[in-house]
Amino acid sequence: MKEGPMILEALAPNVPVHVTYSWLAMAILIGLSLAARFNLKKEAPTGVQNLLETVVSALENFVVDIMGPEGRHYLSLVGSLFLFILVCNLQGLIPGFDSPTANINTTLALALVSFFATHYIGIKRHNIGYIKHFMGPMWGLAPLMLPIELISHFARVMSLTFRLFGNMVAKHKLLLVLALLAPYIAPVPILGLGLLVAFVQAGVFTLLTMLYLSGSIEEAHLGGDHH
Repeated sequence: MKEGPMILEALAPNVPVHVTYSWLAMAILIGLSLAARFNLKKEAPTGVQNLLETVVSALENFVVDIMGPEGRHYLSLVGSLFLFILVCNLQGLIPGFDSPTANINTTLALALVSFFATHYIGIKRHNIGYIKHFMGPMWGLAPLMLPIELISHFARVMSLTFRLFGNMVAKHKLLLVLALLAPYIAPVPILGLGLLVAFVQAGVFTLLTMLYLSGSIEEAHLGGDHH
């Protein structure tokens, strides 16, 4: 956990701890992907390929349930965010390892990826018509709604950043306190709680990203506009 000595800190003493463990998370995911890629089997997949196919299938169903069939176009973005955040979260459960998502710099970077991807996709889909998403339900309200909508969209960055960061820091502190109070009784329930929080927070972040994406690709209607 974060409060213990960092194993990778000695290997890269001049690099911030959250950066080295972010690299480790990326290396784990890339390594699993390459292992599956070089051992592809069309029939009866086994090992890493079977694991990754199960994970990707579950993620695809999750995305389609939230965004509809069109969500498959964004599976790579959503799936990458979920898996990266999940691996980062889980690292904090290993003694001597750190959770990069317990550092605000990591969560801010992830929030910015979600923010810019959402608006890039919206602009790509609607071109200049994307501005209608910020104008409210009728043209008469546009001068009032535009600044409100802009503030609301920028606030999403802070919301995503602090939600993930706050929950991961709180999880670390809670697990540490419980481990100190009951070191011989609590380890298994503590790890179970840590696993639950890791999956839930990864799911919440990607769920919100999907909702933002859904909003950016849907048609916006201003009083009398029909498409």
